Amino acid sequence: MNDDGGVLDRYASLVDDEAAFRAACDRPLPSVVRVNTLAADADRVARAFDEEGTDYERAGWHDGIFRMAERSPGTTWPYAHGWVHGQEEVSCLPALALDPEPGTRVWDTCAAPGSKTTQLAALMDDAGTLVGNDTSLGRLSALRHNAERLGVTNLVVDQQDARNYSLNGFGFEEFDATLVDAPCSCEGTIRKNPDAFDTWTLDHVHEVAGVQKGILRRAVQATRPGGTVVYSTCTFAPEENEAVLDHVLHEEDCEIVEWDCPLESVSGVTEWHDEEYDPSVARATRIYPHHNDTGGFFLAKLRVGGDGGAADDPEPEVAT
Repeated sequence: MNDDGGVLDRYASLVDDEAAFRAACDRPLPSVVRVNTLAADADRVARAFDEEGTDYERAGWHDGIFRMAERSPGTTWPYAHGWVHGQEEVSCLPALALDPEPGTRVWDTCAAPGSKTTQLAALMDDAGTLVGNDTSLGRLSALRHNAERLGVTNLVVDQQDARNYSLNGFGFEEFDATLVDAPCSCEGTIRKNPDAFDTWTLDHVHEVAGVQKGILRRAVQATRPGGTVVYSTCTFAPEENEAVLDHVLHEEDCEIVEWDCPLESVSGVTEWHDEEYDPSVARATRIYPHHNDTGGFFLAKLRVGGDGGAADDPEPEVAT
C-alpha cells in the first residue's frame, strides 16, 4: 500500500484501533464468492467444491458466501456454470439491506459491472422489473455478460446519468426500491487496489460528493412513498457518506431507518472537521477492514416519505 499522502491519517480519530486498521489495510483481500441462487443452492455448491478438491470456508454470517483458499474463483467448476459469482464480502450487504420483493420494480442506479445487480435479481427470484443503469458503455457490457452468465432475465439495461434519470418509456412512474452504490473515492478498496491512494486528492473527494448527492436525491424522488433506498460507498470519507445523507435528508422527503448489519460495524459519525450532521446519520453503518477482514464500506437504509412509518406503507405494486 502506498499511503505516503497520509490518506489513512485522516481517519485515525474514527477507528477504535489505528494500528489494527492500518495493518488490515496492508493485507491482501480474501477471495470470496456469492452463491447464485437462480442456478444452485449453497449446499450443492459446497458439494461441487468438495468434489473438485477446492478449499473454502463458509461465512458464518451468510450461508451463501464462501471464502476461497488461494484458488481463483474463476477457475472453479461452479463458477464456469454460473453457480457462483466473485464478489467482495461487504459488497453483498447493500442488496441484503434493500431486500427487494419478487415481482416489484427495482432500480440499481450505478449497476455495472453487475455484482450487486445480479444479487438483487436473485433476491427477486428473477421476477418483476430490475433496471440496471450506468453511464459507461464498456461497464454496461460487463453487466450484460454477468447477467447472462448467471441466468438473469428480469433485467432492463439502461444508460443514463442517474442524477436526472427519466422513467419515460417504462410504463410506470416510480420504483418500489432503489440501490445507490455510488461512485466514490474508493478508499476502502485499498486491500484489492494497492494503488488506490496514488491519485487520491481531497478535491476529488469533494467533486464526487457532489455527484453522490445528485444521484441519491434522484433515487429518493424516483421511489414510491414508503419505498426503500439504500445508499452505499466503499470509502471512509464522511464528506462522501454522512455529509451526503445530511444533504439529502434536508432536500428530500426521506428518513434513515435502522438496519441490523450482520457484520461487526460501527455507527455513522455526526461530526467531522467542524461540520455537524443530522443526528439520524448515526443509524448508518461503517465497516472497517480490521473488524471482519474485509474491505472498508459504508451503508445507510432510507425510507421514502419521512414520517409515514413502516406500518402505513402501501403494498408494493407487482410489476407485470
